[in-house]
Amino acid sequence: MSEILLLMFSTSTAAVLSLGFVLGLKHAVEADHLAAVSTIVTERRSLFSSAIVGGLWGLGHTISLFIAGVLVLLLDFQISEQTERALEFGVGIMLVLLGLNVLQKIVQGGTLHFHTHEHGKKTHVHPHLHERGKENDPESHHGLSISPRAVVIGMIHGLAGSAALMLLVIPTIDSTAMGLLYILIFGIGSIGGMMLMSFLVGLPFQITALRFNRLNLILQCVAGLISVGLGLFIIYEKGVVEGLFA
Repeated sequence: MSEILLLMFSTSTAAVLSLGFVLGLKHAVEADHLAAVSTIVTERRSLFSSAIVGGLWGLGHTISLFIAGVLVLLLDFQISEQTERALEFGVGIMLVLLGLNVLQKIVQGGTLHFHTHEHGKKTHVHPHLHERGKENDPESHHGLSISPRAVVIGMIHGLAGSAALMLLVIPTIDSTAMGLLYILIFGIGSIGGMMLMSFLVGLPFQITALRFNRLNLILQCVAGLISVGLGLFIIYEKGVVEGLFA
């Protein structure tokens, strides 16, 4: 059924590109993507910053997609099932490490306080949790504090899981240029989708940080545990069930 639908979409350039955008949006809400970004969003002190994290994840994801697309379309490079399985296994390890990082910060403790900023007549407050020993670090108080970590995580996800999804449509596209354009449109969809999801995921952390510190820590703990649990499941599925090391 899906092959018939893909064939129908391939008859129209606009339809193919629209499909790429929709699939990109859908791809952004997969469980492992949300788990990874959630572990970073727990550290952000504003919803805008949370959305930027999602955008950076989508950017890294798109970079990997585009590189893979160039290899497939121009060099006829094929990604074997074993290689794809190994990349997915790597994502599982990454999720475990991200979750453990969140849990470690909770166990080690820190100082929660609020930064007050004035913009004209408006005053607003940002909650912020400092790691132990960094309470007086001036670099942690102001600015957007953009880290390349979200880009790297997005690139790893792009290498691991997107090839199969992307190649469902690319073989139906005759033009190399149109294939690369499809990948870019897919990437734009994933960027937009992840920015939206990061914003929504960041909402409960921001709301609870202002008045419910204990609940905020519980939410951070849940995010860390979900990331670790999902990572271990992927490791088991790829390594044992699908016989990566068999």
